[in-house]
Order: sequence, then structure tokens, then C-alpha cells
Amino acid sequence: MSDDYPLRPFLPADAMVLRDLFAQSIDELTADDYDEDQRLAWVATAEDAAAFRDKLAGALTLVVQLDGEYLGFGSLKDNKTIDMLYVHPDFAGEGVGTALAEALEKIAGARGAEAVTVDASDTAVPFFERRGYVGAQRNSIPLDDQWLSNTTMVKRLAGNPAKAEPPKVS
Repeated sequence: MSDDYPLRPFLPADAMVLRDLFAQSIDELTADDYDEDQRLAWVATAEDAAAFRDKLAGALTLVVQLDGEYLGFGSLKDNKTIDMLYVHPDFAGEGVGTALAEALEKIAGARGAEAVTVDASDTAVPFFERRGYVGAQRNSIPLDDQWLSNTTMVKRLAGNPAKAEPPKVS
């Protein structure tokens, strides 16, 4: 299914549309797990358009765009962390996130990463579990006057037979 979606690198001209997609995805797809104030605080992290563009440009960011329509985007930070993975609500559950995650995992592996980590929202945990990620720790993130929970998850990449284990905390 992931072959159905063309992936391309992020371009600075994408930033405004992706910022809107980011907001729509959070607002519509995470409502079961985060209340309105939490979602507004999360969306507000992209208020500064230049900072959002720079964040996407500072990572390896892939975009799925089909017939001029933006379906989703994902970014890989430090060649081993999925920093962002957002799908337009109209295309949720249609393989867009899978195509992005697969590509980012392959790139990480090709660049020498033994494992990929992600701080998955409560909404995204089942998606990443289906992809073989294992929960390592729960986090509470302060945003404005809100606290958002997420889970750091780890997936060992092919070529490393060790089972995914939580990182050692000293």
C-alpha cells in the first residue's frame, strides 16, 4: 500500500500548508486522547511560521503530495528519531503514515541507526506498536499551561537481531 504514495523532500514553500495540516491533524485526530486546551497548546507550537519551517528544514522531512493535495509529512531527526509524523484527517488510515514511517525507518537504517525512536502521542501509540515499536517510557510535556502525555517508543531495525529494549536510564 505504501507504494501508492509518492514521497518527496520538504521544500520551504511547503511550510504554510504543512502547518495547517499539522493543526488539522491534531485537532481532528487526537480529540479522543487530548482535551481542547491540550490540543490548542499543541497546535500553538507551530504558531511561529518561520520556526516551524526551520524545524522541518533542519530534519530530513518527507512530504506526501498527490495531485497537488498534501496528504501528510514526516521528519527524521539525527538519523534516528521520528520527530514528526502527521497525516491529513481526510487520509487517516489509508497508508500515508505507513508510507512515511517505512521510508524514514529505511533511511535511518541506511544511515547506520540500529534503532529508531519516537515520542508517540497517545493517539499514535497503536500505530507504532503495529510497526514493531516497544514502549520505553511515559513522558509529560509542559506546553503553555497544559501538560501533554506521550510515550517514547523504540524499534530495532533489521540487521540488528536484538529485541527492542528500553534505553538504560542512569
